[in-house]
Amino acid sequence: MSRVKYSDEFKAQVVREVVEKDRTIASVAASYDLVPQTVGNWVARYRKEHSSQEESEAVAESAQIARLRAENRELRQENEFLKKAAAFFAQEQR
Repeated sequence: MSRVKYSDEFKAQVVREVVEKDRTIASVAASYDLVPQTVGNWVARYRKEHSSQEESEAVAESAQIARLRAENRELRQENEFLKKAAAFFAQEQR
């Protein structure tokens, strides 16, 4: 079985179909009469090369959200404790 060499422009066009037009790899592969594995490899390579900044921003944002949720949970617990302490000391003074 011989390997077919596709041009970079053709690969880019196929990848754009998947990435920009939100088509599935299988449907794009079928429309161009390609093996889905091949199209999947092209898309994976494209995403690996072009997603470093977007991915790092998403990871940083997720980390910040997790940190803020933990801080929020801790502050709620402290607030509940202070409410209970205030109620306890208010009863003692009576």
